[in-house]
Amino acid sequence: MSASTHVQKPGWFTVNVLNRTVAWMTRRGISVWGSRVLAVRGRKSGEWRTTPVNLLTVDGEQYLVAPRGHVQWTHNMRAAGGGELHLGKKKEAFTAAEVADDDKVPLLRAYLKRWKAEVGIFFNGVGPDSSNEELRRIAPDHPVFRITGKS
Repeated sequence: MSASTHVQKPGWFTVNVLNRTVAWMTRRGISVWGSRVLAVRGRKSGEWRTTPVNLLTVDGEQYLVAPRGHVQWTHNMRAAGGGELHLGKKKEAFTAAEVADDDKVPLLRAYLKRWKAEVGIFFNGVGPDSSNEELRRIAPDHPVFRITGKS
């Protein structure tokens, strides 16, 4: 929904320790603060790609927020229009609609309120108590998808 190309690549520790640990636990049915393993088809290969994500619920709706910006799973999500969320042996297929930048402010605030300790570094000093203007300013850098049609 924006022309931003903002990406923050994860460091070695995140890739090799943190993401693998969260994914391992989530695959075994242990959700770490709302964690799921996102599976989405690659936009070029068509093969399933997986990554750990935090599933955000606001006013009964569910969202996926990309704290690191326009990363591979966000490009794949746009192309595929949905995917699967895995928690242990449970798989839920879903469709996804990208949220417009102007509508992201309360979602980014809620996401940062819940996971700032984990992901705050990727938001350039903007946090859950920042002004609406500051959150709107960073909105183009952080894709948000509303999850619908879960089965």
